[in-house]
Amino acid sequence: MAASMLCRRTSIFCWTFKGLSSLKTILPANSQCGPLLQIAHYNPKPLNLNLHDRYIPDKDSERTPEWQKTARYDRKLYGRYGSASGIDPATLWPSAGQLEELVAEEREWNPPLQVMLKNIAAKEKEETAKRLAKEKIIAANMAKMPKMIADWRREKRESKVKLKEEKARRGKLLAEARERFGYALDPRSPKFLEMVAEIEKEEKKKKKLLKRRLKEEQALTPAAAPVASS
Repeated sequence: MAASMLCRRTSIFCWTFKGLSSLKTILPANSQCGPLLQIAHYNPKPLNLNLHDRYIPDKDSERTPEWQKTARYDRKLYGRYGSASGIDPATLWPSAGQLEELVAEEREWNPPLQVMLKNIAAKEKEETAKRLAKEKIIAANMAKMPKMIADWRREKRESKVKLKEEKARRGKLLAEARERFGYALDPRSPKFLEMVAEIEKEEKKKKKLLKRRLKEEQALTPAAAPVASS
């Protein structure tokens, strides 16, 4: 079946080609199909390019690109054509400054083996020092860990106790405000805040009196001791 299809397509192509050739001989040039046949049988001439001779650019010409006037392009021409390029090979060598730059670049990117080994040893020494310093810090922190955990637990307990005391004190203040005013107050209301300030003032005054009394008792205690001994 595939062979029959191929034979059929080949016969159709040959018939079409014969029909076009017959139209070329029969139809005149000024007919409607004339331009179509002329385009179909157009054979362009090759460009007149000289691809066999050597191309040596004229550096004095304005039409020559600037990149073809450089020393890099001269090296390329001399490498391709040799002495036939007309270039003096002595002009292709780098200058003293360029040679120093090349030597410095070679030393930077391709140092000698001894320098490379020395750099590797210095880098390993630096990494070892960093690792030891890090391990020392970790060991010191691990030694402090039990105390840090104990302090954290103590602070957590103290914060819980403080929160509990603050909650009890707040409840006590709210109950006292309800008893004093006969109704519940908002903790953010000016009346409640004024009452809290008054209570704190009274408590501070009581603490001050208590402190003075304890101080007076401590002052009287040494005087009473010799009387008891006599």
